Amino acid sequence: MKTQAAILVEQRQPLVLAEVTLPPLGYGQVLVEVKTTRICGSQLGEIDGVKGPDRFLPHLLGHEAGGIVREIGPEVSHVKPGDHVVLHWRPGKGIQAGPSIYDWDGKKVNAGNITTFQQFTVVSENRLTPIPKEINFEMASLLADTLTTGFGVVTRDAKVEVGESVVVIGCGGIGLGAVLGARLAGAHPIVAVDIHENKLAAARAHGATHAINSSQGDLPSAVRDMLGAAPDVVIEGTGLPDVIETAYRMTAPRGRCVLFGVMHHAKSVSLHTLSLHFGKILTGSEGGQSLPHIDIPRIVRMFLDGRFGVDAFVTHRSPLAQINEAIATMRSGASVHSLIHF
Repeated sequence: MKTQAAILVEQRQPLVLAEVTLPPLGYGQVLVEVKTTRICGSQLGEIDGVKGPDRFLPHLLGHEAGGIVREIGPEVSHVKPGDHVVLHWRPGKGIQAGPSIYDWDGKKVNAGNITTFQQFTVVSENRLTPIPKEINFEMASLLADTLTTGFGVVTRDAKVEVGESVVVIGCGGIGLGAVLGARLAGAHPIVAVDIHENKLAAARAHGATHAINSSQGDLPSAVRDMLGAAPDVVIEGTGLPDVIETAYRMTAPRGRCVLFGVMHHAKSVSLHTLSLHFGKILTGSEGGQSLPHIDIPRIVRMFLDGRFGVDAFVTHRSPLAQINEAIATMRSGASVHSLIHF
C-alpha cells in the first residue's frame, strides 16, 4: 500500500512530497487513515535541528492528528477497525511497538512510533486513543497535544491552584492551551504575552484576563503594574534564552517557572540560582506529563458538556500539497494553529 507523505530529507530545507510504500503491520501496530494533522513547533524544531544533527534522515514527520483505524496488527486490543482516534506522541494505553521503515523508490525512510504528515500511517498502539465519533477530526488534532500538553503544563507541572496568578509567554498552540487550562483550573489573573496581536486576541477569547505585547516595552514592569506583585506561575513557551531568563527573573520568590519551549542545543542561559534554595521552582515540561488515555476522555467530557470551546484555535487549513507554505505561515506568526486536511 502506498501513500503521499511529506519527508524530511535535509535539515533546514523544505519537506519533500513523495509517494512511499507502507510496511506490513507488525506486533502492536495499527494502520490509520489520517484525516487532519497539526503542524506544531516541535516539527519546526526537527526541521531546524534545534536538538542537534538528525541521525535518522530521511524520515517522516508529524505527531498529532485525528484519524480512523483501518487495520490492526497482531495482539492489538485497545483499538479496532472503524474507531475514530487521536494520534498523539505521548505514550498511552496499549502496546509500545517498534518504529517503522517505509520504502521510497528503493530508499529507506525512517519513522518512529507515530508519524502523521501522510494520509495513511503505521502507528504504535499506545499512540492512539479512541474518541466518540461526534468529536470532529480538527478537535482530535487539538486533543493530541495542544490541550493535553497545555492543560498538563498548568495542572501537573505548575500545579496551579485556584486564585493563583499565571503568566503565559508565547501564545501559539501549546501556550493557548495553557491559557485555557489556567482558566479551567481557576487561576486569576491570567496574563497572555506574545508579540503577535492575533495570538493575544485568541488568548483573550479563551481565558486571558490581561494581554501584553512584549515587543512594546519592558515585560517584567508591565506584568508587575498589572498584577501589583510578581506572578505565582510563569509558563514560558518561546525557548529563547533571553525570554527564559526574563521569565525566571520575574517569577515570584516562591513561585514556579515552567519551560515548555525547547531552547536551541547550541544556546545557554545565565541564571541567579539563590532563590531556588528558598522555594522558587524552575522546571522543564515534557508534554505536560500528560497521560493521553486518562486525559483525553476527561477533556472530551468537558468539551461535550460545554465547559469550553475552541473556536479561535484553528486559523489556517491546507492540503498536504501546501505543507511547506503552511510551515512558512507558522514561522511568520500569522497562524495560531495550522492544520493539514486529507
